[in-house]
Order: sequence, then C-alpha cells, then structure tokens
Amino acid sequence: MDMESGSPQRCTGPFNFLKKYRSTLILAYQSFGVVYGDLSTSPLYVYKSTFSGRLRLHEDDEEIFGVLSLIFWTLTLIPLLKYIILVLRADDNGEGGTFALYSLLSRHSRLSLLNTPQEAAEHLSAYSSEGSGKDTKTSALLKEFLEKSRTSRVVLLLVVMLGTSMVIGDGVLTPTMSVLAAISGVKVKVPNLHENHTVFLACIVLVGLFALQHYGTHRVGFMFAPILIAWLLCIGSVGMYNIFRWNPHIVRALSPYYIWDLFKKPGRDGWRSLGGIVMCITGAEAMFADLGHFSQLSIRIAFVGVVYPCLVLAYMGEAAYLSKHKADLQASFFRSIPEAVFWPVLVVATLATVVASQAIISATFSLINQCTSLKCFPRVKVIHTSNQIHGQIYIPEINWLLMCLCLAVVVGFRRTDLIGNAYGLAVITVMFVTTCIMSLVILIVWKRTVLEALAFVLVFGSLELLYLSACLIKVPKGGWLPLLLSLAFTSIMCTWYYGSTKKQEFELQNKVSLDQLLSMGPGLGMVRVPGICFIYSDIVAGIPPTFAHFVTNFPAFHQVLVFVSIKSVEVPRIPPAERFLIGRIGPKQYWIFRCIVRYGYKDVHKDSFEFEDRLVSKLAEFLQHEDDHEEWGGRLCVVGTPSNTVATAVERRRRVRFLPPGEECGMRDEVREFLEFREAGVAYIMGHTYVKAMESSSAIKKLLVNHVYGFLRRNCRGPAVALGIPHTSLIEVGMVYHV
Repeated sequence: MDMESGSPQRCTGPFNFLKKYRSTLILAYQSFGVVYGDLSTSPLYVYKSTFSGRLRLHEDDEEIFGVLSLIFWTLTLIPLLKYIILVLRADDNGEGGTFALYSLLSRHSRLSLLNTPQEAAEHLSAYSSEGSGKDTKTSALLKEFLEKSRTSRVVLLLVVMLGTSMVIGDGVLTPTMSVLAAISGVKVKVPNLHENHTVFLACIVLVGLFALQHYGTHRVGFMFAPILIAWLLCIGSVGMYNIFRWNPHIVRALSPYYIWDLFKKPGRDGWRSLGGIVMCITGAEAMFADLGHFSQLSIRIAFVGVVYPCLVLAYMGEAAYLSKHKADLQASFFRSIPEAVFWPVLVVATLATVVASQAIISATFSLINQCTSLKCFPRVKVIHTSNQIHGQIYIPEINWLLMCLCLAVVVGFRRTDLIGNAYGLAVITVMFVTTCIMSLVILIVWKRTVLEALAFVLVFGSLELLYLSACLIKVPKGGWLPLLLSLAFTSIMCTWYYGSTKKQEFELQNKVSLDQLLSMGPGLGMVRVPGICFIYSDIVAGIPPTFAHFVTNFPAFHQVLVFVSIKSVEVPRIPPAERFLIGRIGPKQYWIFRCIVRYGYKDVHKDSFEFEDRLVSKLAEFLQHEDDHEEWGGRLCVVGTPSNTVATAVERRRRVRFLPPGEECGMRDEVREFLEFREAGVAYIMGHTYVKAMESSSAIKKLLVNHVYGFLRRNCRGPAVALGIPHTSLIEVGMVYHV
C-alpha cells in the first residue's frame, strides 16, 4: 500500500506469483506426504522383483537396458500421460476415485443402481449445470443401451465395486511391502540378522503408522512431506552419482528399442518379468483417489517438478550400478548407496515407507466414505480432521482393521517377493478398471468420438492387460491374496447394497397414505400431544410403515409431524442453500410436513443439535414464505438461507424458554405458533427394523438376508448413532420386514 496516496500498488515478480499460488503450493507440499509415498518408494524392490523369476543377467547388459527402458516408458505412459494429463481431468467436482467416475457417469445418464430418488435430485445446480452439450451419435446409442439393459448396469456396478475393493486391498499390501522392504535393507550391513527380527521391527513400524492416523491427513501430510522430499532428493542424488560413477551409457536405455530386444531374446521369461516391472507404478492410482484431499494443479506440480525426474534418475542409477555388480542383484538398491551415506539413507528409506503407506490409507478412507454415503458399505464412524479442507477424514474401524490385516500379512508371508506377487496383481487390476470406466466417461460425459475412446482403451488398456496377464501366473505364489481380499470386500458391499435395496423396496410397497393414517384416527381414539416430532425414513413419499405401526399400537402423535428423509445424492457436495426440500402434507390444520435433506457423498454431517436448529429454521422460513411457494402445486420446494428475522427468533427461542408473543416483528402468526410448539419439546422417531427373507425365498436369499446382511447390520453403527440423534429424545419402533 502506498502510504501517501492511499492507493494499492500491484506486487510484481516472484513474490506476486507465490502469493497468488500460495494455497496451491502448500497443497503440493502436503501431497508429498500423502499421495506420492507409495510411488516414490518403488525403487526399493522393483529390480529385485523383476529378476526374482527366470529372467537372468548376462554380460552384455541387454536385460538391464531392456528392463530400464520398460520402467521408463511405463512411468511415462501410465502415471504421467494417463493419470496426470488425462484422468485427473475427469474429477467429480474435485473428487477422484472409482466411485467418483461412476457418479459422474450416473449424472449424465440413467444407469445408476444406487436408488437416488428423483425428488432428491431435483433443482440441484450440480445437475442443471451439466449435460448442456449435445450428445454424439455414439454416446446417445451407448446411453440408450446402458439405460435399457439392466444386466449391463449390474455388471458396471460390480466392476466399480471390484475396483474399489482392490484399492482397499492395496491398503493392506502397500504398508506391508514398503515397510518390510526397507527394514530388510539392514541385512546388507548385518547379514546374520534373523528373519524374525526384521519381521518384528516391521510390525513395530506398522503399529506406529496406524496409531498416527487419528491426527488427520492435514497434520500427517505436514509431518510426512519433509521426509518424502528428503527421500526423493536422496534417491535422485544417489542415482545421478551412480550414473556418472558406473555407467554413463545407461541413458541409451531410454530408447524403446531395448524393450523389443528384451522380449525378442528371453522370450517368455521377458514376459514373466512384467510382473515385477509393474511395481514401478504402485501408488499411481492414489494420485486420482486422493484428489479430494488436494487439487489437480497441486498434484501435477509435485509430480512433474519433483517426483518424476527423481524416480527416473533413481532407476537409471541403480541400473548403472547393476551393470557392473551383477552379483548384488538381490540387494542392489541398498548396495548401490555410497558407504558414507548408507545409514542416513536407510533411516530415511524406513521413514519414507511409512509415508508410502499413508497414500493408500488416505485413499482407502476416502473410498470407504464414498461407499458408505451411497449405501454400498455398512455405516462406520467418519471423523473429519480439517475444517478448512473438505475430504480429509479418519475412519477408526477401517484404520484398525487395516492394521490387523497388515500385521497378519507380514507375519504370514515374511518375504517381500511373495508379497510383491500379490501387490502387483492388485495394483494393475485397479488401473485396468479405471481405464474401462474412463472410456465410458470420454464417450458419455466428455461427448468425444468413439475413436478417441478406443484410442484411450487400446493404448492404456492393452498395456495394462499385458501386465495383468504376467501377474496372473503368480496367483499360486501369493497372488491369491488380493483376490481373496477383494472378494471379501466386494461380497460385503454387494450384500449390504442388496439388503438395503430390499429394505427400501419393502417400505415403498407398504407405505401408507395420509388418508389411511387419518382414517385410523376416530377408530383408535387418536390424540395430539404437545411438541414437534421428526420421523426419519428412507422413503420420500407417503407415510413409512414403521410410523403406521407405531400409531396403530400407540394412538397418539405430536402437534407437528415432520417426515425427514436424508438422502445421499451422487454429487460430492450440496450447497447449503440447496440442501433442504420442504413441503406440506395435507391441510394446514394438520401441521404435517415432509423434508428431504440432501447430502453429497463427501459432505460433512453436522451434529444433531446444529442440525435440529437448522431444520427448525428452514421449516420456519418455509412457513414465513409459504404463499410464495404455491406455484409448486404442493410439491417440495427448496428453502435457502433463512431470513435474519426468522433465524434470530429461532436462535433466541432455543436459548430462552419463554418470549412474549409478538416480540418478533414481521413474523406470521403461524411461525410464532410453530416456534411455541418447539418449546414444548422435540422428539425423534426412527424404525428399528429386522429384515428377514420370506419363508418362500430361496436358500441363497435366506443366507444373504437373514445371516450375512443381518450380521452386518448388527455389527455396524446404528442409524441413530450415525446421525447423532440424542438418546433422551429418541423413540425406536421395532418392526420385522419380510422381503
């Protein structure tokens, strides 16, 4: 600021750049500690895994040159070209991951099977702002086919669940592989160290890693980022040293000619080596899955500016060392480190593997949260660890489950080569699933030509299928583990989705109309008691069967009834002004309302007291301006931010038990009466349902619904706990649903 003239002066030069992109640079810095750990620690085990099979080193170094060429072009094509340049552009309003792609597809076509009601998706800016472009002939035909073919939509959802389950499986394999590989480096200097000791040390590091997760991605990212930056600088510097020291001609291996040479001479053994080479791109999927924690630009800056060049130098340096020290193959990474800096690099490597695990753990938390919001996974406790940055979460149950599974894998497998066989299969399967769904996004969402979608699939899909085929032959030697883990998690997701769908179908088929409810009144001696009652249900039309069951057995309800349906819509976030849809049921003297509360699958659910205040404020605002909504013809209408008059009155009546009538100027009599009803008390009614298969159902359906789904419902967080409803005001209505 010019102190004399009082006019601002524009900053120029690098300081202006830093100020303008300060938040982006901070996110790029944090991304080192969250996103890139797994990808950056791959040099610890890639060469060892590649040459652990039948591929052997010869004096002419052709195998080394071929493997390095494959590593370089794989890093260039998949992490750089596929993810950084293309896939990151397919974000779902800033969110990434398999379910984000599915959500993006669902909003541009009617192929979703996640049962989002039409009423819950109406009047959303996220929907109305999309799809303005004209469909191509191919995209229109594809959309028509997918919308008409339920089988294809079921297959698509299963593929999405498979990809998500594989990422969760990576959350088990990444920490075990990375930490055990780093700890094993001690054997270079202490060759007599027993295997049990390395396993024990790895378990201690893993327990410490998962114990840190409750601090949140924000704090963990700041703590871990310096470690990973130091690691990347170490491996980049050591790689450059080894290139000049041992074999400067290794740069010729960047030519793709050596890839052809590798497959031509060793033949099938060269193809088998792909199962080890694929390890160089482990963690690339985290760049997309963790997108919700950061931004596209921050992830691109970190990768292109630091991660990619350091990794290329590290792989080239290790290949240069191997060309002169072929006997050191089984520990080539640690033996290539100069003697003077061995121990510092080993310490940094161990710490970096902890960071590597952080990337996939954060991605797992994000995916589980998305699945839970879309009712594809049992309810878990989600803790939002940052008020400033959306999407940074911690899930205690999943955290400790992953820790137990990691410890079991370390103790059971004990060797990195066996874990590597499992690890590669999980990694490449997730990438292939992303490629398949991404091709649909190119056609349906981006509305590009079929040639562009085919080019994407042919370039990346064929490469990933080649790697996948090499990994599949290792299934008997440890590759069965990710298949078992993904099968378990996919089964949980499918069973929960199936049971939730059947439960909702029962409620829709057995809902009660308002006329039926009121007709029961005279015969049952129905009475109205003071206060407001919020009735929670999954249906958005009609009276839920649990409430009809309650009234039949206890013929009384409150002066004000509000049927509340909380729906997760297939968008990441809902603006607060668009969150509530409110409408009146029946004549005004009945005081019965319906409210649909819409959340995106990444939205933060507030505590019950704040939610109650906001809901009461929205209802009061609806009553204040109800005449303005008559044009909706009785339909639900969006209620935005309450006016200052209504909001102040609600807040004051919440804190003060009595206010003289008429004190709130400008308020309608109906609003004041409604606020007085609230003074009498607020109650919550929620169904405590038991879902059971009918006696005529098949044995498989009885097994899924009665036992598997029933077990999951009994052991997950109850809906009242998940919504934060106070137990002192909760009325649970027990009822059996025969589906």
